[in-house]
Amino acid sequence: MTVLYKLETFEGPLDLLLHLIDKAEIDIQDIPVSEITEQYMEYLRNMQELELEITSEFLVMAATLLSIKSKMLLPKPPVIEIDDFEYYEDDDYDPRAELVQRLIEYRKIKSIASQLMDMESERSLIFTKEPDDLAPFVPSQVDNTLKGLHASDLIAAFRKALGKAARRSSYAKITRDEISVKDRIRDVSAALRRTGKGGRLRFSSLLDDSMARHEIVATFLAILELMKMKAILCYQEKLFDDIVMEWRGAEDFDGLQTAEIDY
Repeated sequence: MTVLYKLETFEGPLDLLLHLIDKAEIDIQDIPVSEITEQYMEYLRNMQELELEITSEFLVMAATLLSIKSKMLLPKPPVIEIDDFEYYEDDDYDPRAELVQRLIEYRKIKSIASQLMDMESERSLIFTKEPDDLAPFVPSQVDNTLKGLHASDLIAAFRKALGKAARRSSYAKITRDEISVKDRIRDVSAALRRTGKGGRLRFSSLLDDSMARHEIVATFLAILELMKMKAILCYQEKLFDDIVMEWRGAEDFDGLQTAEIDY
């Protein structure tokens, strides 16, 4: 019967420490040295039991962890007075600071290395081909394209080019028929007056598919002006429904129609 043992391989002691910290979900800025040291030493003991070679750098890190652990357990030294000068141990001194800084830098480098490996993997999926030598297909002697031409031929070609340029520079002026709001007021009021007093028309009935955008806008402004003159009453039977216009039969509308409208 064969017994298989499997240990994760690490590139160095810092890699092992990062693995232990991430596995325990510990803040790298506040490492519990005692707990991490025990886990680290347990890993080294497993390597010894399997008769695996332990490199010197792993042993150096073990000694470093034990040293930091002992410093964390020791009490702070007392105040030393020398010639009326009081010397205090730095309260902010943390024996773990140097190791933490090394771990942070190693994590950055490891992250960058992982990104570079991903980029290398993506680039390996791209295949290129070396350019072919096209020299055999290049003619050894290029014919003179102007051979057999005379000055008269060049003059004729130049005149032909001038004629084409003159035709391209010609243009036609397109004008559109302008329609004023006053004209639309006259048209809308005439359509409503034919329905008689109280007659109704829908706004959509004044429009058709051939009307341009400015004609639609002029029609809408004409309705607003007729409402302002109190010649029509507008309402909707329900929300977002078509606008209904009702002729109020204004007797003095002919006089109102001549009023000044600024459009």
